[in-house]
Amino acid sequence: MLLTVDIGNTKIKAAVFEVNALKEKFVFEKNETEKKIKKIFEQHEKIASVILSSVGNREKEIVSELKKYAPVTVIDHEFSFPFINKYTTPATLGVDRMVLAAGAVLQFPDQNRLVLDAGTCITYDFVDRNNHYLGGAISPGLQMRYDAMHNFTAKLPLLYPETPSTYIGDSTNSSLHSGAVNGFVYEIEGFIKEYSRDYEDLTVILTGGDAEFLAKRLKNTIFANSNFLLESLNNLYIYKIKND
Repeated sequence: MLLTVDIGNTKIKAAVFEVNALKEKFVFEKNETEKKIKKIFEQHEKIASVILSSVGNREKEIVSELKKYAPVTVIDHEFSFPFINKYTTPATLGVDRMVLAAGAVLQFPDQNRLVLDAGTCITYDFVDRNNHYLGGAISPGLQMRYDAMHNFTAKLPLLYPETPSTYIGDSTNSSLHSGAVNGFVYEIEGFIKEYSRDYEDLTVILTGGDAEFLAKRLKNTIFANSNFLLESLNNLYIYKIKND
């Protein structure tokens, strides 16, 4: 069994895999790390290895805790990925984005792929059918848009994502929901349209914390999978074993 771990900006996500089957998923706060890791290994005694990626802090502390139970592979920029990195500043490319790109290559071979990760920020990552990673975009995530409107104005309230009944807001709250949610959806659909125009047979993968919320609102044909990063870590581990 393999434990995959994603250290995000706000939470830690982990999943236990047996070959390609996801057995159980865990989401917890960073201050719960020691207790949660112990519980995971108590519940799944057959875990033999761990693979981890991180965009957050406390990585060394968490890796040290995991090493008490099993060998840990930490994904970094020196890892062997199944694509050619064409990013002009490769050292600044987030490891999480590289893992998602790798997962797209391994799960959807011989296709043009666009991965949308809707979390704290939304990232767009494009890998062409020749397995060239070309880059993408980064913009504020859904909740960040609500937070910004509240924090950088004097009177706008702090709200949380809610489906607007119409694009015409008839109150301050409904106007905020329309602007945040509809604006977010229009942005995503606009990007997909641009990529689809330039690259035929585009496969779009939507993941991240807001994936399920957004999937119902997007008109484009997409693969919505909130576990895609954890699955990509599992696929990368299998890829590493086959290519060592």
